[in-house]
Amino acid sequence: MAIHKMVDGMNTERLRQLDKQHLWHPFTPMKLWLDSDPLVIVGGEGMHLIDSDGNRYLDGVSSLWCNVHGHRVPAIDQAIRTQLDRIAHSTMLGLVSEPAILLADRLMQIVPQNLKKVFYSDAGATATEIAFKLAAQYWYNIGKPEKNEFVGFAEAYHGDTVGAMSVGRTTAFHKPYFPMLFKVHFAPTPWPKGQDANLVRENCLQQLEEILRHSSSRIAAVCIEPIVQGAAGMIVHPEGFLLGVRELATKYDVLLVADEVAVGFGRTGKMFACEHEGVQPDLMCVAKGITGGYLPLAATFATQKIFDAFLGEPWEGKTFYHGHTYTGNPLACAAALASLDLFDERNLVGEVQRKSAALAEILDELKVLKHVGDIRQKGLMAGIELVEDRVTARPFDSRLRTGAAVCANIRRRGVILRPLGDVIVLMPPLAMGMDDLRKLVDAVHAEVGALS
Repeated sequence: MAIHKMVDGMNTERLRQLDKQHLWHPFTPMKLWLDSDPLVIVGGEGMHLIDSDGNRYLDGVSSLWCNVHGHRVPAIDQAIRTQLDRIAHSTMLGLVSEPAILLADRLMQIVPQNLKKVFYSDAGATATEIAFKLAAQYWYNIGKPEKNEFVGFAEAYHGDTVGAMSVGRTTAFHKPYFPMLFKVHFAPTPWPKGQDANLVRENCLQQLEEILRHSSSRIAAVCIEPIVQGAAGMIVHPEGFLLGVRELATKYDVLLVADEVAVGFGRTGKMFACEHEGVQPDLMCVAKGITGGYLPLAATFATQKIFDAFLGEPWEGKTFYHGHTYTGNPLACAAALASLDLFDERNLVGEVQRKSAALAEILDELKVLKHVGDIRQKGLMAGIELVEDRVTARPFDSRLRTGAAVCANIRRRGVILRPLGDVIVLMPPLAMGMDDLRKLVDAVHAEVGALS
């Protein structure tokens, strides 16, 4: 694909000027941004992004953890074009579209078997917000309105709406909003950090049970990012922890919400991360990879039991009064259906399992570097933690922004990565081949090795 230096008559410098004049970027220290020379992306092809000067970069973060098959995938492009010739959008308030119906039927064939209903929205945070509201109203509708509190995990992240911030509050992101947030009980994250994983798992489960033992009469649900806490720096839970949480939720009669926004759709080597331990949640949230990374779409799944609690006459007050303008958008649903076809045709989940094992061997090569303190990986998601001193695990001064500096230097090697603090994140499209995965790791190796 030919990309010209002029975009609608504007060169790169002019586009940068307009960006800095008008745009406010998410999760971005804007003072630093205004002094930078940002890449202006104008195209994509396969695993690459293409900037306004025609330079190509491997998309090592799958365009914020959502791209699955690469960019400009013919089958998904065509599915969207075909749907566009029919209708781009119609509301689901009092109506329904064909793609929304077909996608719901398709999703019900792959989600945990106890989940029977799907509520569409437009982003991961909205999917979790819906789950929290459904959980609270479920108990309200069955005559237990006092069960309206939640259990979250330390270092969890569920999005940036008020409910999502409350259950997954991150000090670096959300501290100014803490006075706005509702009460949540926080259980410890099972992060071994060199300790015995079994002991850490059991200790964390005991502390979770202590919370439930004292407060389950007021708790609506426990919410967890299954297997991997992504935004916390790719924390991989000890084996058996998720199953233990499910058993405790059942024992103390609280719902289990699985936030699969980052880990769903093949990312961990299973279609959904819950499958690693055979866990069936009461509510499950997905987004990101659902459309292959093409269009905004999210979904919250619920059991039949939860759905039935909302059935009643309008005047009974059981209706779920929540919605989004673009709920079940036909273009997004068409993209999702095409993406799921590709999962089947290419045995993509099996390919992730194969490639993740090979990626683990390549990542092992980084362990010789003096500033690599830890490498955490599950499937095709990995975090490489940088430290000033590997022996003592002493971190870099956060003001140095070492992770950001390394990722900026990596761009010179034709690779785009984004850190979480001083954790370098590898989150490539699931369809990325081994040669390109090797290039990602080699770029990290070179730039981390060059740190003084």
